[in-house]
Amino acid sequence: MAKDLLLEIGLEEVPARFVRGAMNQLKEKMEKWLAESRIEHGDVEAFATPRRLAVLVRDVAEKQSDSNEEAKGPSRKIALDEAGNWSKAALGFARSQGVDPEQLYFQELAGVEYVYARKSSQGVETASILSEGLSQMITSMSFPKNMRWGGYDLRFVRPIRWLVALFGQEVIPFEITGVKTGNVSRGHRFLGEDAAVQAPADYKEALRQQHVIVDVAEREALILKQLEELKAEKGWIIAIKEDLLEEVLFLVEYPNALFGTFDPSFLNIPQEVLITSMREHQRYFPVLDESGKLLPYFVTVRNGDRRSIDLVSKGNEKVLRARLSDAKFFYEEDHKLTIDRALSKLETIVYHEELGTVADKVRRITSVANAIANALHVEPEAAGHAARAAAVCKFDLVSQMVYEFPELQGIMGEDYARKLGESEQVAKAINEHYQPRFSGDAVPSELTGAIVSLADKIDTIVGCFSIGIVPTGSQDPYALRRQAAGIVQILLAFDFKLQLSELYDIALQVHEARGLKRPADEIRKELNDFFSLRVKNWLSEQGYRYDVVDAVMAAGINDLVQTANRASAVAALTTDEAKAEFKLVVEQFNRVSNLASKATSRAVDAGLFAEEVEGKLYDAWNNQRETFAKAIESRDVSAALASLSGLKPAIQAYFDNVMVMAEDEKVRANRLATLYAIASDIAQVADFSKLVW
Repeated sequence: MAKDLLLEIGLEEVPARFVRGAMNQLKEKMEKWLAESRIEHGDVEAFATPRRLAVLVRDVAEKQSDSNEEAKGPSRKIALDEAGNWSKAALGFARSQGVDPEQLYFQELAGVEYVYARKSSQGVETASILSEGLSQMITSMSFPKNMRWGGYDLRFVRPIRWLVALFGQEVIPFEITGVKTGNVSRGHRFLGEDAAVQAPADYKEALRQQHVIVDVAEREALILKQLEELKAEKGWIIAIKEDLLEEVLFLVEYPNALFGTFDPSFLNIPQEVLITSMREHQRYFPVLDESGKLLPYFVTVRNGDRRSIDLVSKGNEKVLRARLSDAKFFYEEDHKLTIDRALSKLETIVYHEELGTVADKVRRITSVANAIANALHVEPEAAGHAARAAAVCKFDLVSQMVYEFPELQGIMGEDYARKLGESEQVAKAINEHYQPRFSGDAVPSELTGAIVSLADKIDTIVGCFSIGIVPTGSQDPYALRRQAAGIVQILLAFDFKLQLSELYDIALQVHEARGLKRPADEIRKELNDFFSLRVKNWLSEQGYRYDVVDAVMAAGINDLVQTANRASAVAALTTDEAKAEFKLVVEQFNRVSNLASKATSRAVDAGLFAEEVEGKLYDAWNNQRETFAKAIESRDVSAALASLSGLKPAIQAYFDNVMVMAEDEKVRANRLATLYAIASDIAQVADFSKLVW
């Protein structure tokens, strides 16, 4: 007969950002342990609040499944000695499997006989292994940040205050940091009492009676329902940001939404400031009208019931008033700051001990931005805007507002710059040069911001690489992967004819002025490897097949727009509708490329053509070269591929009538040189041998 299993870890309040990950980890560990322990079970549910992590497993078998395993050992040749007795290798294999040598037997696999051992073991009662299993499950958990308490050695996200462990109605006995398991959980800190859980299936309802909603999905649905009711009642738009909703979800056990108001005079401050203050400091949801303009209201979620809700609202209003008053003071004080004064302050702020101050970085960004503008041949007016935007792009970092709210960098710079008389292009670029700030974020909307964004990001990446800071594994403290992904997005979005190697060289030349710690060629190679992974990720995110990605990347990634175009063109020809015909073309391409790899000469001598089809192929290739070159130059890869595909009949006739590897060395070299010329054009599109049909 199966029983339900419940494990709850009661804790002091866990930081909201850690809760979901911890909940999922506990569930995964439970499922893994049950599988490894050969215990059959039904559904596994995970629960979490700020004060608990729990997992409920339905229909857990009362006994492990019996085990019958077959282990393969050495071959017969090795397992028997010359006398036909078990060799040391076979005896060692028997010992390792815990069986007597007499139990070994031979079995054929792929035409070879191997020695095998069959290990059988009967399952034990589930209850007999739960105590140790669950205890180890808890103590093996890991978190982004841990702590120790009392005299205990265990490091955990927060101190453990109670444990519930039930198999059916029986308590599973074990103890961690002086806390013994039982069947008593704890209700809401202020509204509830201890809750006796008679059976695992009663868990959710027992806690609900004590004002705790342990089901995360149910709690989230309840919050959203309450917000929707407020929206409908008031006619508001409540700006629900996913990360804030996630945080609020794990700050409360019994949610109740409420609203409050603030002095409309605060609306004279840019609404980004007010929204940031509400979200980041108070965890409030801002309220907007249909045009997206901030209204003097806020919505928050209380961890409690509706009693005295008006008093709670007044208390929140009072706290928010103080926050917004601070923001107003910072904003007004910042208006006394001039751009020149702000830039001089950057001279005293260290960006990195080996890369200088923030002012040094700004000067590098300006130099890089100017070089990029020149490389792109932008109009003088646009180049001027980019130069000015680069020179002032970080001035708001010394403002009091950005000091208080770092996430407003750029946003405040745009506002202040506009008020200080900077052009619209420059003001906007000060904000947009940080874009894309995260995966899925938009790129700058205008050329000025795009140029400065490229300059800032490539300076950061090259600067870090030049002093040996290269992301490894999951370690990327300077977010270089995100910066590189941003560069890829911008180059593609603006269709820039700027090659990655040009971008590397521009930044390297600027950094060489301060002196490089490492050889420039070594840095270039690492940069190319680094960006290759970002490009591969981007192509994969666009939905291209892995073999198409590998094929087009083999042709190089220097021109990102061309790389994207190649992927699109090749992918279009590998669809179910087109691939039958294109596969025949690719077969010819691959024959050409395979033989071309043996070429020792690049010069083709038409006088050495011994067969008519040699001349026809060479002429066909020459006749399409101009068309092919123009298509490549204009980044029309589909046209370039169509031009190459037109060579298929001539290539087919060539291979049908010509022995490429002729005995005459000169003839052979000339034929290989012909194929090399064609293969060189093919390689500009893709390495078609990587396609999987």
